[in-house]
Amino acid sequence: MALLPCTGATLKCSFGLATATFTPTPKKTSSGPGFAANVQDHQPMANIPPFGACTSLANPSVAAATSAALGVLTPVPCIPVTPAPWVTTAKTLIESAPALNQSSTLQCVWGGVIQVVNAGQKTHSVDG
Repeated sequence: MALLPCTGATLKCSFGLATATFTPTPKKTSSGPGFAANVQDHQPMANIPPFGACTSLANPSVAAATSAALGVLTPVPCIPVTPAPWVTTAKTLIESAPALNQSSTLQCVWGGVIQVVNAGQKTHSVDG
């Protein structure tokens, strides 16, 4: 059993320079101090905030800034692009969609992998 991420969970992107605080869409289901998360909570800015600055050369803004700096990697402000739902191993459903758990991941189109660092609560577990 793994902890169920909820409002206030901490996320990290493999190409981000900072962690960010997760904001699941409000639901009827809560988990400790906030709303429980499911795979549909992947909307940039609404659910997934920026991770400080982005260092992925697949991001055109990073590539342009790095080129302008004569090849020196130049991070730019992070704007997550996450069009696909989270990948999870949980079988529990929250409002007709699979729940997230601590091993769930979310892919950014710039190549970053977003993971849950801290679930935001320590009392509610989910399968997977």
